[in-house]
Amino acid sequence: MLWPETTTRDSTGRMVIGGITLFELAERFGTPLYVFDEQTLRARARRFVSAMTAAHANSRVLYAGKAYLSPAIVRILHEEGLGLDVVSGGELYGALLAGVPVSDITFHGNNKSEAELREAIEAGVGYIAVDNDLELDRLIEISGAIERFDVKKPNSIGTSNEDGSQLGTRVPLLLRLNPGIDVHTHDKIKTGAVDSKFGFPLWTGDAEAACAKAAAAPNLDLAGFHVHLGSQLFDPAASRLAVRRLVEFAAAMRERYGVETRVISPGGGFGIAYTEQDEESTFAEWADVAADEMKEACDEHGLPMPELTVEPGRSIVGPAAVALYEVGASKRIEGVRHYVSVDGGMADNIRPSLYGAVYTAEIANRAAGGPVETVTIAGRFCESGDILIQEARLPELHPGDLLAMPSAGAYALPMASNYNAVPRPAVVLVNGGTARLIRRRETYADVFASKIVATDRSEDGRMMPR
Repeated sequence: MLWPETTTRDSTGRMVIGGITLFELAERFGTPLYVFDEQTLRARARRFVSAMTAAHANSRVLYAGKAYLSPAIVRILHEEGLGLDVVSGGELYGALLAGVPVSDITFHGNNKSEAELREAIEAGVGYIAVDNDLELDRLIEISGAIERFDVKKPNSIGTSNEDGSQLGTRVPLLLRLNPGIDVHTHDKIKTGAVDSKFGFPLWTGDAEAACAKAAAAPNLDLAGFHVHLGSQLFDPAASRLAVRRLVEFAAAMRERYGVETRVISPGGGFGIAYTEQDEESTFAEWADVAADEMKEACDEHGLPMPELTVEPGRSIVGPAAVALYEVGASKRIEGVRHYVSVDGGMADNIRPSLYGAVYTAEIANRAAGGPVETVTIAGRFCESGDILIQEARLPELHPGDLLAMPSAGAYALPMASNYNAVPRPAVVLVNGGTARLIRRRETYADVFASKIVATDRSEDGRMMPR
């Protein structure tokens, strides 16, 4: 699926999503504008939950919040039965703001600070996914002094005191393993290959050493093992291999250290379509492959069947949104290229500039009639690399036209910046002919709110912060 499920065109040719024209949304909220379709969000969340439940009854689906952590969207996904994974203290804050139960949250990340680990423990998150030795050592130290904390939302493992503090808490954790599996995707979004900053390598003995240390720590509860191979994956065979290696490792750790594995997670990374030439991965097939492989491997090694957890992000929110831009200046270089500029670009979507992500676009404010030509959709920012689409096949574009770019719901907004001091765009959620603003457009004052203005001079004439 390339466009949100509710995408149509009205009698005048204007594009409609969620029962409202993009032209009307641009008039009300301005551009650039990111438009999420609630019906698509809910439908895709339900498909994941349904597929996982059918494949393995004891399963969980966690939304990978790094794809786009909007409290409004996270709340919708939680209503559809999804938990959440977060990768920073800020994302944890957003999750709690959205009202996600802390027991449904897993805290990921490859370099969590001591403060973030304390925040996760004090909140009572379901699991902390430990990525490296430093984190593990910090958790052992912090959990040993847990009675000094004021744990406001204790998890079910600990025993709460009357004052809200927690005594004898065992911090629940997963170990993130690196299986050394090289998948077919862009190098910058591979995470489970040999050359990766993520996880304890299986082949060096580091993973086993971490398991032994975690199992021996009296205040840690090692619940299971996690891997994540990368993003934009289309071959379920990768998930099969990952699950097999996780179960084999779990079996060895039970034999050597008495670890009883309750959770196995092959991560997420399921691919979506960005252009009409792309295919979308079928998640039901992924779920069946992972569940079947886990059952077979557990039977072979005599392990009880654990919970199977997956973490879709892009595959839920990506196709649920479009980015809407207004066309501005154009520049035709005969025999070379025809540039058409829009009022957004790399500051609201750096993916094309960062790792060559390919998108498509359509005219949204009118019917797309007339001869088609190949144009380059350029952004407004002062970089030659600020190109959204290298080759777009579109009818002649005029200043004021609206361009809609599909599959824009994942990673564009989380990686957005204020480059050139440009305010970041607004975000709206549409459903049944109504639109709800879920992030207002920034102002110039927002852009400069955290900056200190130096206006006063010292006696020697140097500028001093006010």
